[in-house]
Amino acid sequence: MPARKALIAVTSASASLFNGKETTGLFITEALHPFKALVAAGFEVDLASETGTYTPDWLSQQPDFLNGADLDMWNDTNSDFRKKLDNMPKASELDGSQYGLFFASAGHAALIDYPKAKALQEIAEQVWANGGVVASVCHGGAIFSDILDRATGEPIVKGKKVTGFTTEAEYTMKIMPELRGWGSEMMDEVATRLGATYERSDGIWDDYHVVDGRLVTGQNPASAASTAKAAIEVFDKL
Repeated sequence: MPARKALIAVTSASASLFNGKETTGLFITEALHPFKALVAAGFEVDLASETGTYTPDWLSQQPDFLNGADLDMWNDTNSDFRKKLDNMPKASELDGSQYGLFFASAGHAALIDYPKAKALQEIAEQVWANGGVVASVCHGGAIFSDILDRATGEPIVKGKKVTGFTTEAEYTMKIMPELRGWGSEMMDEVATRLGATYERSDGIWDDYHVVDGRLVTGQNPASAASTAKAAIEVFDKL
C-alpha cells in the first residue's frame, strides 16, 4: 500500500498576463482546496515547486475566487497552508518514494515551467511506479508532458481519459495570443499529443473531473476540491 502522504506540486513560474497588466503564478485555491481535502482525509501533505519558490496569481486573489475561510487561511501567514507554501523545498530535495499521491496544482504560469519540471515529474513517475495516484487540475496537466510509466516507457496518460482547462475558456478570457507567445500548448493539445482522450464539461466554469484508473484530472479552479476528493477515493481503494 502506498504511503498516506501527498505532494502538491506548485508552479514556480510567473509571467505578465492580460496585456501585461497582471501577473500569473500559482492559482491559490488550486493548491489550498486540495490541501484542505487531503489533510481532512488524514494525509500528511507537503508542497513543493521546481525552484522552491512561487508567485501568487493575481486573478486567484480576487473575491470571486478567494473569499471566506479560504481568504482567512491565505491571509494568515501562520496557517498550516501558508507555512508549508512559504517554506516549501525544491522538488529535487524530496524523496518521491515517500508519497502515495501526487497532485499538480496550477495557474496559467504552469504552462511555462511544468513541461520541463524534471524534479516534479520524477516524483510523479515514482508515485505512479509505486502504484499511487497521480492527479492534476486546470493547467496542471502541462506536467504530463514528460511523465512516463516506467514499466512501458510510455506517457502515463496514453490511452486514458483526461480533462483540463478548456481552450474555449482561454479565448473567453482573451489571453490566447499571450499564451501562444509563450509557446504553450493548450490542455486538449497536450492530451492529444500524448495519446490521451480529452474530455470537458459543457460549461467552461463547471465543477468537472475525470477519473481513469489511478489518474484523476480536473477542469478548472472550481474543480480543485472535487478532483482532490476523487483522488482520495481512488487512493482509499488501492
